[in-house]
Amino acid sequence: MNRRDFQELSKMRRREAQALLAGRFFHGAYYLSGYALECALKACIAKQTKLHQFPDKKLAQDAHQHDLAKLLQLSGLQPEFDKELKTNAALQLNWAIAKDWSEASRYKRSLTQAEARDLYSACTARRNGLLSWISRRW
Repeated sequence: MNRRDFQELSKMRRREAQALLAGRFFHGAYYLSGYALECALKACIAKQTKLHQFPDKKLAQDAHQHDLAKLLQLSGLQPEFDKELKTNAALQLNWAIAKDWSEASRYKRSLTQAEARDLYSACTARRNGLLSWISRRW
């Protein structure tokens, strides 16, 4: 997997989440919305690796996870993101909605339509969506 692969996966999962929401498959939409965000952050992590450079073992091992907060730290975007959160209440709200997403949500049967729509919106909002913010830096 390389940076472009993660970028494409992020876009693909966002589109799939949108289709699932439209089809009223809220559990899948929730899961894929978070996965789109995970892939976007992993694209930023991949951006840190230079062509022909042997990857840092710790970074590579740490990046093989699904914790969005940890992936944000590994992406190198954390300082800029924290600065933006101080002045951007909408982005702050979107992160509050998304940060607790987990790959284990695919097993969660109690997800609601509202939770799925909220996460999808937090990720995809044009102006202050998390995917918009990240994709300008990947």
